[in-house]
Amino acid sequence: MQRNPRRWLILVVLLLSTLVLVIDNMVLTVAVPPLAEDLGATAQDIQWIIESYILVFAGLLLAAGSLSDRFGRRRMLIIGLVIFGAASILATVADNPETLILARVLMGIGGALVMPSTLSILITVFDEKERPKAIATWSAVAMVGLVGGPVLGGILIAKFWWGAVFVINIPIALLAIVSALVLMPESKGPWRKADPLGMLLSMVGMVALVWTIIEIPKHGLSATTITTITVATASLLAFGIWEVRTTSPMIPLELFKNRIFTGASFSLVLLTFANGGLMLVLTQYLQFVEGYTPTETGLAFAPLAIASLACNSLGAALAQKLGNRALAVAGLLVIAAGFGALAMMNGTTSLIIAMIILGSGAGLAMPAAIGALMGAVPAEHAGVGSALNDTIQQAGAALGVAVLGSVLSGTYTNEMPDSAPEPAKSSITDALAVAAQLKDNALADAARDAFASAMSGSFLAGAAGVVGAAILAFFLMRDSGNAQDATEPEPVEEVKEAMMLS
Repeated sequence: MQRNPRRWLILVVLLLSTLVLVIDNMVLTVAVPPLAEDLGATAQDIQWIIESYILVFAGLLLAAGSLSDRFGRRRMLIIGLVIFGAASILATVADNPETLILARVLMGIGGALVMPSTLSILITVFDEKERPKAIATWSAVAMVGLVGGPVLGGILIAKFWWGAVFVINIPIALLAIVSALVLMPESKGPWRKADPLGMLLSMVGMVALVWTIIEIPKHGLSATTITTITVATASLLAFGIWEVRTTSPMIPLELFKNRIFTGASFSLVLLTFANGGLMLVLTQYLQFVEGYTPTETGLAFAPLAIASLACNSLGAALAQKLGNRALAVAGLLVIAAGFGALAMMNGTTSLIIAMIILGSGAGLAMPAAIGALMGAVPAEHAGVGSALNDTIQQAGAALGVAVLGSVLSGTYTNEMPDSAPEPAKSSITDALAVAAQLKDNALADAARDAFASAMSGSFLAGAAGVVGAAILAFFLMRDSGNAQDATEPEPVEEVKEAMMLS
């Protein structure tokens, strides 16, 4: 296959498109207090401002990936950027919670159209030799956005107002749109009959699943969560049955017969499970126990980002020699060691060391696992394959927040003294508020000690999850040079002739 002479410029467009989504999602974490005060938002409003984006994004990912394969990946990317940029304008002028929630819903729609297109375009533009480097760069930029979002948000809010965190999306989206129109060729899979029932079932099932994961830690098995569990189970089961039986499935479920695809998928679920809990637990620890500001909390993740960037480059160089399985397993074990270091953390120096270990492991493992997963996807399904990767990571992160959040909450309550007031036993925020009201320094110290113990338990659980991911990767992610199952889909390179490039 002849290499596209503009491929590295196209990669820049894809990086911009990814960056605007990741930054926006993370920057909101520091914007919530001022926007809640300015808009008079209630706790329920804040919940919907944050979660409406997640629900829409997760629900539409698979359908959006299928649409990009059918109608064109560049087209879906541009449409998604237009929607995302317009929604950002709406968010900046919002003067009530309802308008901001609407803007966040529209951002979720735009993000769901953009995200699958970025990775699917990447694997069709770059050949097997250059693809590891391109995927490593894409992963590194996502990590920079993840860490840099809160820092940038803190600076913008300090200098301007909370709406500035949405204003920054607009020029980035415009630049990405213009660049895509000028530089990027269109690509799509061969024509296939649409699968509207599959799209509907996937959207209902994923929205219900993510909603359940979010709500169970807060309310337990209430009537609402039991209903959403039932809806999610029924919808996703019906989706699987339909996809097997229909002649034109939205998702080729036979992909899961491929050991590499299955191993990479479940490894990513367990990895993002641990990482989702990391952001939830560590950000609270740094602010409530160590007294960090939101900006300082973001900066505390800088060693992780720097180490990840360095090891992304190293991993890309080693991918051709060692293969994805070896890199993924090694990286996952390093990440598990990083979680172990966090569990034993006792100072700033230990935090920096733990962040470096985590970043090094992520830089090796994430690109290798994603590269293995996408390398097992036939090119005509590149869009929906990318969407599967995004959905897997979204589901894993949501599960991590739910499960590790429950471990954190339960352990914290058990570690609090029996004599502590009941409200103080529910969360550290309530405990510190009660301690401030009663001027009880001993209660505040007890809450911080209890939270530190709970944090250690959560990180040990995260480490166990990552070790599990490494075991799965070792046994299932056989590299392409090894014998593979007869049921494995054709490699990407062998089906690229089926692509329609213009």
